[in-house]
Amino acid sequence: MKYLAFMVALLATAPAMAQDRMTLLLDWFVNPDHGPIIVAQELGYFKDAGLEVEIVAPADPSDPPKMVAAGQADLAISYQPQLHMQIESGLPLRRVGTLVATPLNCLLVLEDGPIKSSADLKGRKVGFSVAGVEEVLLSTILGQHGLTLDDIELVSVNWSLSPSLMSGQVDAVIGAYRNFELNQMEIEGVPGRCFFIEEEGIPAYDELIYVANPATMNADMIRRFLFATERATQYIVNHPTESWEIFASTSAELRDELNAKAWVDTVPRFALRPSALDHARYTRFEAFLKETGMIEEFTPVSGLALDLSAE
Repeated sequence: MKYLAFMVALLATAPAMAQDRMTLLLDWFVNPDHGPIIVAQELGYFKDAGLEVEIVAPADPSDPPKMVAAGQADLAISYQPQLHMQIESGLPLRRVGTLVATPLNCLLVLEDGPIKSSADLKGRKVGFSVAGVEEVLLSTILGQHGLTLDDIELVSVNWSLSPSLMSGQVDAVIGAYRNFELNQMEIEGVPGRCFFIEEEGIPAYDELIYVANPATMNADMIRRFLFATERATQYIVNHPTESWEIFASTSAELRDELNAKAWVDTVPRFALRPSALDHARYTRFEAFLKETGMIEEFTPVSGLALDLSAE
């Protein structure tokens, strides 16, 4: 109730407020995953919340969390699995909000190929982009069937996931996004099939999150930012076609078949309550990473994430 009262008061006084400037670093170039951010900007929701938000696409996708940790930006979009390991490595970061509330990662194969279940990976070539987490995910998937990484051939395909699969370089890829690579393959006329990792023995997690440095962050600004994106998410869910037009109108590069299809598949995955924190989800994934050897020490949720709506 305190949070609701605060936001009602904020909206009532917003026109008289000075615009507070904040910088948000994206995880990649603008794409449908960022829908609530762009729609909030275009519909003036940030302005209503007394914010002037600079949205920056990174030159290197690994930089944003490091820059926020160094106090060079207010917020960055990152990934829950990476957050656990970044905190283990000593980066002063906390999750302060959620953008995409389900995994997007999947194990991608050819629809008409020989792999009908993840058990069929034995003896196959599997492509990956990022060593570490993806190998742990794959190891867990294989473990359901009594297999290990020694039973497959891992192939680094850099970021060429669907092309390497369609060309026959590999038999499957891990790290493909179900809302992008799957659609890309359909457009190319080579249909794919996703094995959803949360149905393959992996604990569910938040794919995209907002991270901040708890020592330097402005909690009031972040609350207002999250409220604006919550308004945008509600608009998107209520008006998916109109919101797509708003989003796509911001760049000619977005107005193509792939982004249009990805938009439809991404809308149901946006966090309806971006500031809400699922404590059990973060505890489960931290335990999973410790059990698989990705982290050495168990960090409680308070050391991983903040629930600003409860403060």
